[in-house]
Amino acid sequence: MKSRIALSVLFVLIAATAFAADAVVAPAPSEAEKSFTTMKSLAGEWEGPATVQEMPQMSGGKMHISLRVTSRGHALVHELQEAGTPLDATKFDHPVTMVYLEGDQLTLIHYCDAGNRPRMIGKLSPDGKTVEFELKDISGDPSVHMHHSVFTVIDANHHTEDWTFMMNDKLSTRTSTCSGRIDAALN
Repeated sequence: MKSRIALSVLFVLIAATAFAADAVVAPAPSEAEKSFTTMKSLAGEWEGPATVQEMPQMSGGKMHISLRVTSRGHALVHELQEAGTPLDATKFDHPVTMVYLEGDQLTLIHYCDAGNRPRMIGKLSPDGKTVEFELKDISGDPSVHMHHSVFTVIDANHHTEDWTFMMNDKLSTRTSTCSGRIDAALN
């Protein structure tokens, strides 16, 4: 009788061990995945004023920003234009930026109206509210290019974007304060 009980206990232990080995444990998200999740939380239509400290004549205009998750969740499309202007690339600035995971890095490629493509790598702040992108390299003429960008989530309906560009070997930052989602009724 004792041997049957011992065999039963042994069988239960073996079965439990086999079951535990087959159980799939999802790995914790990487820092890049957390950063991308933060960026994707900004999906929607936004408007807000732009400020360029070094060039006040460029300040005050309202910007329209569209952020759209695409490619089955693998990419984020960021489109920027002056609010109220048609999508006419021959007359208006309308840069497009793609954000995606590339291995263990959050990558941003900015398709600039200057004709170049800066590539930046993003990092999430410890508080999880800011994703900061640093220039990695650039394709095309580097004389005028986006050099750095920072996205800060204030709350579900507010965020800021700081885009620092290099022009004539000087850095200048354009800040767009998205004072609210214009698609808030959809969220």
